[in-house]
Amino acid sequence: MDALLERARAWIIDDPDPDTRATVAAWIAAEDRAALEAHFGAQLEFGTAGMRGEIGPGPNRMNRANVRRVSLALAHHALAEIPSAAARGVVIGFDGRTLSAEMAQDTARVFAGLGFKVWLFDEMAPTPRLAHALLHLGCAVGVMVTASHNPPRDNGYKVYWADGAQILPEQADGISARRDQIGGLSGVALPALAALRAEGQLRAVDEAVFEAYLEGLAGLRVYDGPATLRVAYTPMHGVGLDSLTRVLSRFGYTDLHVVPAQAQPDPAFPTVAFPNPEEPGAMDLVEALGRAIGADLVVANDPDADRLAIAIPDGAGGFLRLTGDQIGALLGDELLRYGPAGGEPLLVTTVVSSIMFKAIAAAHGATYAETLTGFKWLAHRVIDHPGRPVLAYEEALGYAPGALVRDKDGLSAALLFCDLAARCAARGETLLGRLEGLYRQHGLHLSAQVSVRGDQATLSAIMARIRAAPPKAIGARAVISLRDLQTGLHHQGARVEAISLPKTNALIFTLDDKAVIRVRPSGTEPKVKLYFEWVGVLGAAQGYLEGVAAARPALTRLIEETRAALGL
Repeated sequence: MDALLERARAWIIDDPDPDTRATVAAWIAAEDRAALEAHFGAQLEFGTAGMRGEIGPGPNRMNRANVRRVSLALAHHALAEIPSAAARGVVIGFDGRTLSAEMAQDTARVFAGLGFKVWLFDEMAPTPRLAHALLHLGCAVGVMVTASHNPPRDNGYKVYWADGAQILPEQADGISARRDQIGGLSGVALPALAALRAEGQLRAVDEAVFEAYLEGLAGLRVYDGPATLRVAYTPMHGVGLDSLTRVLSRFGYTDLHVVPAQAQPDPAFPTVAFPNPEEPGAMDLVEALGRAIGADLVVANDPDADRLAIAIPDGAGGFLRLTGDQIGALLGDELLRYGPAGGEPLLVTTVVSSIMFKAIAAAHGATYAETLTGFKWLAHRVIDHPGRPVLAYEEALGYAPGALVRDKDGLSAALLFCDLAARCAARGETLLGRLEGLYRQHGLHLSAQVSVRGDQATLSAIMARIRAAPPKAIGARAVISLRDLQTGLHHQGARVEAISLPKTNALIFTLDDKAVIRVRPSGTEPKVKLYFEWVGVLGAAQGYLEGVAAARPALTRLIEETRAALGL
């Protein structure tokens, strides 16, 4: 208890927030062991996604003192690792969550105190605009204060490196180690923002940067026809509305209708249980708006607008919500089908995304690549590609067209999907028909996810048990291939080959009918996730919806047989 009290007292000295100081002082006075253990018994992990967690006092929560500490570590690491880092500078953005603006300003003051040139967004902005600004301005590092689609109580600190991508493990480890070496913050220089602006060391990310982004979008488009599309949209209480409105109107899409209750940033997210478009119920209001106005397309961003969700008319007065894999397939096919010829086009996705993306790449003569989950890996595969990157995507609603932004971008992806929908409309086709055509060409791909929850020991034991005795068959179907990403080995019959991916705890089974099962622990929650993909044939007399309904029992059976074979 004495050590906890000492840490808490030391924290109060460094904490610039009077509310959290008062809270900790009350815990100390009451010797509230449970609260002190929860907030001071550990610290937030700093990893490749930066730092994210619940807002509150102490090293194990997101707060201004924690942000100052990690900013100091990041700045020193950049000075040590990036030539001319201070002169190149840092660019900082923030979303509409609680304390985002204050944390961004703290970050700016820490970097400026170490001599960095600093660009700071004057107003809240989507994450992809920060990622673009980093490349456009040529900064050494970028920081986005956001918790993306996390619960309302959370905030986060997302870090980009000089190459425009999220930091890799070696960079995260270096920053984390420096943070752990920092003592108190009493000697850290924190110049006033007004003085920094007056001296020119602190600058706003001005209109010219956004104009450059809009000009870059023009180079991504493969459609220049009529833009008479009626769109229902929600930014889900986030920061996407102003930016997406400007993006779409620049290219002629002005018939945009927004869910009034979700239009403006609100850190309480009052109309959704969980501000993630993938969650049940999150898109109910925008789909209701779509039905009311007769929308051609329903579009949603998550709160920091780096993800995109789409629902398309189902032909019966309602909307079909597309999966991330379906959006990726439609965009990839569209961009390859109508984009420029040659230039070594690249499609890249992750090991848990649909295998149909590989078939689409092959059909168009494009290079196909897979990475681990996480957009940092996708971005670096794009950076390393010598030719023309067309689309990087992950099944969790993240897409990066081209190389304008080296992270997922829900703004550019929304524009390109509107282009796709407008092309279909101009030709008298439907989006559902376009999706059906892909399934006729490449097979009917159905996917599902199942999670098995437990404590860390239980989950580790599950992975170890499956790895030690992997099944030879799932039901009546043989396992013809096993990729073990932890050992880095691909087993196919008697043949064993090395896998050219960084090692991670995941297993990928391929069955004799092309069905694929991926098993991996979640990186953010106490569960093992199973990703299922079943591949069949869309009957000649079946439409897409009829084909899915007829095939759904086979996917259900695959899930049941897999759980039995894996002892889950």
